[in-house]
Amino acid sequence: MANTTSLLRLENVSKEFYGTTVLSQVTFTLNKGEILGLVGENGAGKTTLMHILFGMPGITDTGGYGGQIYFNGTVAAFKSPFDALDAGIGMVHQEFSLIPGFTAAENIMLNREPCRSNPAVEIFGERLATLKRDVMAERSDRAIGKLGVKIEADTVVSEMPVGHKQFTEIAREIDRDQVKLLVLDEPTAVLTETEADILLKALKTLSHEGIAIIFISHRLHEVTEIADRVVVLRDGNIIKDVPNKQVRVMDIASWMVGREMDESAGAYVSRRLTGEALKVEHLWVDMPGETVRDVSFSVKRGEIFGIGGLAGQGKLGIPNGIMGLYAAGGSVSFGGVPLALNNPKAALDAQMAFVSEDRRGVGLLLDESLDWNIAFGAMQTKGAYLKPYFGGIFTLRDEKAMRKAAEEYIKKLEIKCTGPKQAAKELSGGNQQKICLSKAFALEPKLLFVSEPTRGIDIGAKKIVLDTLISYNRDKETAIVMVSSELEELRSICDRIAIVDEGRIAGILPPGAAAAEFGMLMSGEKEKEQPKQ
Repeated sequence: MANTTSLLRLENVSKEFYGTTVLSQVTFTLNKGEILGLVGENGAGKTTLMHILFGMPGITDTGGYGGQIYFNGTVAAFKSPFDALDAGIGMVHQEFSLIPGFTAAENIMLNREPCRSNPAVEIFGERLATLKRDVMAERSDRAIGKLGVKIEADTVVSEMPVGHKQFTEIAREIDRDQVKLLVLDEPTAVLTETEADILLKALKTLSHEGIAIIFISHRLHEVTEIADRVVVLRDGNIIKDVPNKQVRVMDIASWMVGREMDESAGAYVSRRLTGEALKVEHLWVDMPGETVRDVSFSVKRGEIFGIGGLAGQGKLGIPNGIMGLYAAGGSVSFGGVPLALNNPKAALDAQMAFVSEDRRGVGLLLDESLDWNIAFGAMQTKGAYLKPYFGGIFTLRDEKAMRKAAEEYIKKLEIKCTGPKQAAKELSGGNQQKICLSKAFALEPKLLFVSEPTRGIDIGAKKIVLDTLISYNRDKETAIVMVSSELEELRSICDRIAIVDEGRIAGILPPGAAAAEFGMLMSGEKEKEQPKQ
């Protein structure tokens, strides 16, 4: 429980990006051992505020910020994240910053490795010191143990399921000496409900030890469960700063979006579909942490087919394998025509598209403009957005058509940006996800794979994305295969939902089936069933 000693105080913090105000006169305090729930829609300014606090270079490179920050009794003007770390602030960002080829222990102890001297050190210097791997393993186990999970210290990050990667990120921060404040930006977005519960309990324990926590999340029920206070940002302004006493999820949602939220919105209405669009038989995919062993299912024409399951069970591997991003085998046919696996071009030529769960690593050209990101895929595969010259001897980009398409998607998906020429890396995570969807829509696919489409997206933006998928499905009669860790999200828009367990389809249920039935399939309690074709 928090005490009354102020650890962090923000006074009138403001920030502009390229003439756009993203933070305006933000003021609040945080006490030692207090958990503050910081919420707001995508683009509300949450991540920018934390970047200011953590001394991220993107802030100083764009003119700095206004106002004053006090940390632990002194003025804090961190010029780099290293300054923030030295002061006792740890931060876990939305996107992973682990080194894939390193082990859990090596990542947790990175740049703080305990070393053992040897004769060569005296001659050639500290670079030839050897690592105390036993000490590293011990400290790694202790840090991970504080979080209530079991991850072997010698496990390579690239071989971990996504949830374990998140726990490793957090363990790295709490292992640091003298950590006083922990900032967590969407820490449960990649976790299953069970993993999220474990993390929330661990965070409460850390707060009791005197560590203050800023908990940023779009899972509002978690905020109401864990936070001592709730601060709501909207359009860069603090709308509410209230103790978490009898605060309801719907109250927070309404403060965030500035309107009343309907708890019953989004209930799916069943429909009759005929014909087969996609048929998958005995698919296996060798994707680290998401191995697919033997998956068979079919998707009907015009259907929204959901794939759910716990983290690391293989659901993410299915679209990645079919689209050729990881080694795969078995048979896949689309529209009755066999699809060559391990060949991304074949999938694209068959008019398939994929919105990856890894929006920064796979989905976006971060340094390029929004219109270029949206048009790039269609330009490469279909020759769209190109203007021929001299009878087609050569072509150049049709900048006008690219700008027009970008403006349409920005308006339709309510993407918060300065315009089509803004760089993708400057958008919030949720708005980057909307650009990934726009890029896929620009391909005009006959089949669209969408993996974790609303990960890290707030409650208002989530509805926009889901409504857009439904609209695209109905208007274009495009079959959609949607992979998500959010069961209720799948139940709100899918015609059928397959649950993956241990790399196989445990069963396929209608969205109206009882939650307990889905739970039985996810937990492996129910005997594996062959899906209905």
